[in-house]
Amino acid sequence: MTLQRLKWVSIVAPILFIVAIELARRVIFRDLLSGWPGYLLLAGVILIGVLFFSETIFNVIDRTQERLEQTNRELLALHEAGLDITGDLRLDRVLQGVVDEARGLVGARYGALSYLDEQGVIEQFLTSGTEPEQHSTLGPPADSVLGNLAAHAATTDNPDGQPAAQSRLAVPIAAHGVVLGNLYLTEKVGTFEFNQTDGETLARFATQAALAIENARLHHQVRELAVAEERERIAREIHDSVAQVLGYVNTKAQAAGALLDAGEIERATVQVGQLGQAARDAYADVREHILGLRATGDADRPFVETLRLYLETWQQQSGIRVALVIDPSDRFEASLPETGELQLLRIIQEALANVRKHAGATHATVALGLGTGWVEARITDDGQGFDPVASARGATPRFGLTTMRERAEAVGGLLTIETNAGEGTTVEVKLPMGARRGETVRRGEH
Repeated sequence: MTLQRLKWVSIVAPILFIVAIELARRVIFRDLLSGWPGYLLLAGVILIGVLFFSETIFNVIDRTQERLEQTNRELLALHEAGLDITGDLRLDRVLQGVVDEARGLVGARYGALSYLDEQGVIEQFLTSGTEPEQHSTLGPPADSVLGNLAAHAATTDNPDGQPAAQSRLAVPIAAHGVVLGNLYLTEKVGTFEFNQTDGETLARFATQAALAIENARLHHQVRELAVAEERERIAREIHDSVAQVLGYVNTKAQAAGALLDAGEIERATVQVGQLGQAARDAYADVREHILGLRATGDADRPFVETLRLYLETWQQQSGIRVALVIDPSDRFEASLPETGELQLLRIIQEALANVRKHAGATHATVALGLGTGWVEARITDDGQGFDPVASARGATPRFGLTTMRERAEAVGGLLTIETNAGEGTTVEVKLPMGARRGETVRRGEH
């Protein structure tokens, strides 16, 4: 009974009761209800009617309140489940979170999710509450199904150790008219049968799940696109670098050949030695570029994990000890957009490349931190440093400082250099949380 009907019943029922009592007193039982015995009997009837009416109304109110409380609990659980699946942008974790949360939301023993690619073919199949060998009992249905759809009856003795599907509940997960996957559950705990409320709850959750999956999918695509653009740019850098080295090698080889023809062995030996050094430098540069490509190759790997793996390999290749300093309570994955993470990683790589090539350092440190609205990174070394004033006048190479600064400004950040000859170098970069491509924040020229 709805509240509107309850209001009308509470008004009409007492009126009808009073009319009936008055009719009985004046017409039907006029002689019987006269005098004190009649008045007492009438009072008893009225009291019984009032008690019956009150009990009925209170029962209806209690049932309505229970339904409202149950609905509130379901909505709260649905809200919490939605928050859980939207708290991560990695597609694989979002998909697993969807099937786990759905199973707990309606009290299902087993659950599964078939995730479809753009052609509608199952790309991933994830389960919850099952072992991998049990997947065959949870074949994905095409439409929403309520009730008993068991292919075979439940048994207590299952030789294959597989769950018997007593009932199955399934909904499609769709966003903007495109089906992203199918979510389905089997065996409701306690009753085995799903009801209409379970179906409605799962359908509402599927709407939230579709948004979370679509968001994670777009995040994955944007990151892959950014990685592809970065890899193409690095490939051009390698090409230009190799072309420059080959030109240098060609010049030195011709000079060495001419000196050998002239019989100037010592000068030719110097030229050959320079050739060897150029080849070793080029080899180190190419290895460093390849390492950078590998570091940005996995679009789903968390930023801190990517950086840690890069530093470990860089230390092995360069022979320079490097330490990563980070507060474990900071959540960098939730602080920067995809382009910001990629640019920060490339700035750190470029700074470490300068350490290897020019600093003459034995130790470097990469420190990450979260400031007020900023993500900060400091790259320090114990090398020879350089004179920034002389560098600004062009007396010494700029060591890629312009490139690093442009990378920071491209995502709305800023970069500063602290160094003096013989005192090491500190590169500090700050990127705004939620930075977007094209936003620029300047704090003056450095």
